[in-house]
Amino acid sequence: MGLNHWTMSRTLWTLWTLGAIISLGKEESPDQMSLSCDPMGVCTGSSRSLSSIPSGLTAAVKSLDLSNNKIAYIGNTDLQTCVSLKVLVLKSSGIHRIDKDAFSSLGNLVHLDLSYNYLPNLSSSWFRPLSSLQYLNLLGNHYKELGEAPLFSQSTHLQVLRVGSIYTTKIQKKDFVGLTFLEELEIDASNLQSYEPKSLTSISNISHLIFHLKQPLFLPAIYVDLLNSVEYFELRQTDLYSFHCPELPVGETNSSIKKITFRSVGISDRSFNDIVRLLDYASELLELEFDECTLNGVGDFDPSVIRILKGPNKVETVVFRRLHIPQFYLFHDLSTIYTFAGAVKRITIESSRVFLVPCSFSQHLKSLEYLDLSENLMVEEYLRNSACEGAWPSLQTLILRQNHLTSLEKTGDALLALKNLTSLDISKNGFQTMPKACRWPEKMKYLNLSSVRLQWLTRCIPETLEILDVSNNNLNSFHFTFPQLRELYISQNKLLTLPDSILLPVLLVLRITRNTITSFSKEQLVSFQKLRTLEVGENKFICSCEFLSFTQGQPALTQVLDGWPENYLCDSPSHVRGQRVQDAHLSVAECHRTAVVSAVCCALLLFSLLIGALCRRFHGLWYMKMTWAWLQAKRKPRKAPNREICYDAFVSYSERDSQWVENLMVQELENFNPPFKLCLHKRDFVPGKWIVDNIIDSIEKSHKAVFVLSENFVKSEWCKYELDFSHFRLFDENNDAAILILLEPIEKKAIPQRFCKLRKIMNTKTYLEWPADEAQQPGFWLNLRAAIKS
Repeated sequence: MGLNHWTMSRTLWTLWTLGAIISLGKEESPDQMSLSCDPMGVCTGSSRSLSSIPSGLTAAVKSLDLSNNKIAYIGNTDLQTCVSLKVLVLKSSGIHRIDKDAFSSLGNLVHLDLSYNYLPNLSSSWFRPLSSLQYLNLLGNHYKELGEAPLFSQSTHLQVLRVGSIYTTKIQKKDFVGLTFLEELEIDASNLQSYEPKSLTSISNISHLIFHLKQPLFLPAIYVDLLNSVEYFELRQTDLYSFHCPELPVGETNSSIKKITFRSVGISDRSFNDIVRLLDYASELLELEFDECTLNGVGDFDPSVIRILKGPNKVETVVFRRLHIPQFYLFHDLSTIYTFAGAVKRITIESSRVFLVPCSFSQHLKSLEYLDLSENLMVEEYLRNSACEGAWPSLQTLILRQNHLTSLEKTGDALLALKNLTSLDISKNGFQTMPKACRWPEKMKYLNLSSVRLQWLTRCIPETLEILDVSNNNLNSFHFTFPQLRELYISQNKLLTLPDSILLPVLLVLRITRNTITSFSKEQLVSFQKLRTLEVGENKFICSCEFLSFTQGQPALTQVLDGWPENYLCDSPSHVRGQRVQDAHLSVAECHRTAVVSAVCCALLLFSLLIGALCRRFHGLWYMKMTWAWLQAKRKPRKAPNREICYDAFVSYSERDSQWVENLMVQELENFNPPFKLCLHKRDFVPGKWIVDNIIDSIEKSHKAVFVLSENFVKSEWCKYELDFSHFRLFDENNDAAILILLEPIEKKAIPQRFCKLRKIMNTKTYLEWPADEAQQPGFWLNLRAAIKS
């Protein structure tokens, strides 16, 4: 018993183990099922709560996105089979540890994103096999430095590198050894505590360097290292309120920096002077940008320092975006920067609540060619002061998009002093209406009036324009001549058709998408003799046969139509709605409706003629009349068994046989003793009553119905009716009330097919035959009287 118990326990343990293994296998399946791949090998498993790298990955996988998961660990074998992988995204995946050889098989990897995980250290062994790597993002991890050994010494093809986090406190010389060229380098050193001089000099050429630096303590040393290697330097999230620029140990070598951006940086009046001194070391500096910066001051700048920026080959472009000046109401008149402003060619002041550029300042902007004051608070009265006489004498492009302008007439008058203005953007203002006439600078060639809620156009628009943008308005027509217009942008309006080519004789580009245009023709396109680009997609196209024939039969349209065929969809007919115009097809009936209607009419006519011929040939008209009469008869109630009998017999005969009936039959029967009472249509039908009702009533009131058959009877229409009604009302009641008298021999073949009732009666009933021999005639009358009485 003990042995059996041990054997049973062992068996149960084995079964439990197998069940556990199977259940573990099943637990892996959700990971595998949560990964979706397309035929190109692009696999996505983002935000699916994965706890590990999915199993079953093959060499067919080219791109793998496992971002926003809970993958704490990557082992040596997790990605071993992904030998063709080019893109690996593991952003915010909760990774704490990566094995040394986890990426050993990824020699084809081009893009690797390990940002915003929990990696405490970085290992050079991860990147050594990645000989094809071009993009590497290591931002937002927990490492304090970039490793003990150079991480990127083998990454000779690396073009974009992002490193550092709020935990990174140290930058050393060895960190970037092996890198000679980078298109973009981003370093998050917000809490930098140690910077070894010349740490960035190993990289001989950096197109764009982004540096996150909270405090400016190491900024001078960093700036010295990058002067000769960086073209575009961007400083982010730095507190420069108390920044002081010391004398920098810079040699005779010319700087390579051409653009500097301060993004989310705090500046004071005093520190601005030191920033200018710092910029002076960038001898090739051409563009200066301040984005989302705060100027905690009143514009009390040192004029002697500002002059530094005016030297030869100094700043030509200045950009301010979302500039915040807490004490703007105390701000100086900008006279301290007049000397610098005179050399600037391009200025952008966007989303900074500017409502006035003082006239005196505008007059000092002698070299200004481009001015962008978008998303500010400009109105016509202050604009007139800003564009005063002598202001902006070289200005060619003025952008006043999304300000508080409301009058086109006043806006044009305010800009008349700008003699060289050629391009004006006043889109997204509140004009709504357009006056009949306006004045504009005489050299204007480009005007942007998009998104200003215009209802119509007038002569206010100058005819000298070469480019006009009136997109996103409420226009439903375009009927003004522009003899020099080369480009017209009129999308998102309510136009029903293309503009007339006569109005636009030299037009090269027409963009008229998202209107209510239903079609366009070959003639319209040909009429624009110089048109090179036409974008008319996203309209409500009626895919008629003519439109489809034109668009599908012109391969050259692809050279003119922009967005063809993706943006050209049918709106009607309903069965092709949503289909591309290129792919839509209509039936022959829809495309040749006139021909189809004509064919149907001809067919109906032929069918009618055929029916008429058949009716004539087979007496169809008679059958229809008979059917109608039968229906009328059927509507009458059947006579009751105790119906009133007024006549011994109803006599049905042809008018041509009336002499025999009236002179012989009537005399023989009605003069007999006792006499027979006969019903004759000549004598007994009720005058004014419908003849069909007379026939039916007479048959119903007669004991018998006598039919005098002859060739004349067969040819008589009313005799036929009488025979049929007799059949309807008597034979349908199984009453043997019909007596046939054959007045003359009739061959059954001679009886028409339509006389089916007569044929049937002659085949099923005995009939009396009128004898030509007078000796036999008394016997005939005797038989007839006996038949009537029966």
